[in-house]
Amino acid sequence: MADLIEIQNLVKTYHLGDVSVHALRGISLRIARGEFVAVMGPSGSGKSTFMNILGCLDRPTSGVYRLDGVDVGKLDRDQLAEIRNAKIGFVFQQFNLLPRTSALENVELPLLYSAKAPQDGRRRALEALEQVGLAERAAHHPSQLSGGQQQRVAIARALVNKPQIILADEPTGALDTRTSVEIMAIFQRLNRESGITLVVVTHEADIAAYADRILLFRDGRLVTDEAMRRPKQAEAELARLGAAGPEEETEEVTV
Repeated sequence: MADLIEIQNLVKTYHLGDVSVHALRGISLRIARGEFVAVMGPSGSGKSTFMNILGCLDRPTSGVYRLDGVDVGKLDRDQLAEIRNAKIGFVFQQFNLLPRTSALENVELPLLYSAKAPQDGRRRALEALEQVGLAERAAHHPSQLSGGQQQRVAIARALVNKPQIILADEPTGALDTRTSVEIMAIFQRLNRESGITLVVVTHEADIAAYADRILLFRDGRLVTDEAMRRPKQAEAELARLGAAGPEEETEEVTV
């Protein structure tokens, strides 16, 4: 597979007064198109800084980051915003949905920021909700959805612009065990059936085990880069856990 991401000697240093914080210390790696990669490490290891740079939300102090052959460090702010919107989907721990907006409208939101907003935006948003099994909840507001359903809406929002890569920052951190496995099942299906490259930051080894490759960061350095011979299969784990109970199926959050 061709490389989607190429990183060479990536360094990120923050200057806080007279103190220099070395968040990344010479990271070099490649991520192929269609890979499913988990990023792990303790607090302060550099994994969040690494994710922010991958997502074009921050710039490295030095080094090279190429995304789909483009040297991201040479782009201006508007070009970075265009790359984020066209090539990258983001999923966060706290969902970041607009509370007074329906699931469908939340999913449509990235299309409003497209340089050429598609005329079939509503259809694309519905298709994205169908991909995560929530088409029947399109009119519901976040307060009417469970945590797992809100995260599925967030994944649909990440999908609506048909990105090449999804970056997920602790996507299961606010979810219970079964719901977390359901989210990983969606990620594995998107990766295998749609060929979407996935990079997931997590502190949970059980979640990282669903990826094809695990990167371990410590003190700003990449200390382990391991291919998984037999990643866990989320669908098989769901079968082992058994059917969801009535409360899990109908859970809603009220405000």
